Amino acid sequence: MNRVFNFSAGPSALPLSVLEKAASELVCYKDSGMSVMEMSHRSPVYEEIIKEAEVLFRSIMNIPDNYKVLFLQGGASTQFAAVPLNLMNGSGKADYIVSGQFSKKAFQEAKKYGDVVCIASSEDKNNTYIPQIKREDIRPDADYVHICFNNTIYGTKFNYIPDTGDIPLVADMSSCIMSEPVDVTKFGMIYAGAQKNMAPAGLTVVIIREDLMGKSRPETPVMLDYKTMADNDSMYNTPPCYPIYIAKLVYEWVRDLGGLEAMKKHNEKKAAVLYDYLDAQDYYIAPVEKPYRSMMNVTFVTGDADLDKKFAKEADALGFKNIKGHRSVGGMRASIYNAMPIEGVEALVKFMDEFAKNNPKK
Repeated sequence: MNRVFNFSAGPSALPLSVLEKAASELVCYKDSGMSVMEMSHRSPVYEEIIKEAEVLFRSIMNIPDNYKVLFLQGGASTQFAAVPLNLMNGSGKADYIVSGQFSKKAFQEAKKYGDVVCIASSEDKNNTYIPQIKREDIRPDADYVHICFNNTIYGTKFNYIPDTGDIPLVADMSSCIMSEPVDVTKFGMIYAGAQKNMAPAGLTVVIIREDLMGKSRPETPVMLDYKTMADNDSMYNTPPCYPIYIAKLVYEWVRDLGGLEAMKKHNEKKAAVLYDYLDAQDYYIAPVEKPYRSMMNVTFVTGDADLDKKFAKEADALGFKNIKGHRSVGGMRASIYNAMPIEGVEALVKFMDEFAKNNPKK
């Protein structure tokens, strides 16, 4: 077996032990006589899978009883519309912090449904930092405040949780969920696409405080109504059965590693290997301001577009896959999610050093 180091921003690497477990159960799950991909979501066997997945996720994330966990479809991008449709139901106002491409898309989508303003943005410096806001920056009658906690494309992460008072804070945590402990009670709602740290593409997880449900706008499609999904235990219709099963295996893997405290140490160690190297040399440039660096997505450039292309090509040939930066920013990006072993980061740094020595700048 020739496994590469997959630095993709998503869909991303999954733990090898999870893949092997899934492979062993692919044709026949336990004594069911069929694959999880074949079985009815209404069957007792599958109901046990989805219930176990929720119990594990709640335990790992330390989710209080007054929050619902929903296993949904449509990707995090569908939540860009679902959030205002469900939560912008009082004043019809919402405040957004724009710190990257996905928070901007969420902001633009929400503007279709009410009085939505951007109260802070990092676009003035190409999203290389996280805007700092204070309570007085938020409109006192806003129905909610929205942030993207980790910005996959730019490699930035909130180093603080905005104080929104009694106004619900909504966070897109697609690219950092389960990478470290987080105080769920600081948020009214958290949502995440699963294809970075939890499961294959196709599953979206929502954590929402119960009192925020049941007040969706009249035009809300039933498939986007959180209360409907909660009342039906995420099975109003056929859920993304196989990704939920894989998520359950990933939750078990995280649990067995020691939970999110252990995962945080693992991720901090990996990120330090890469950032320490970047800070100790002058060939590569790390554009993100240090206080806002992401543990999950590390961006860097040489300053020469041709060298960047050569780097990505040579890296790919050596088994460092998907290292090319997002098309909107260029350069390189190493996404080092939970499943990336530290050996992959160490090997990448070794290649980076060799490339710098063999390709002097003009």
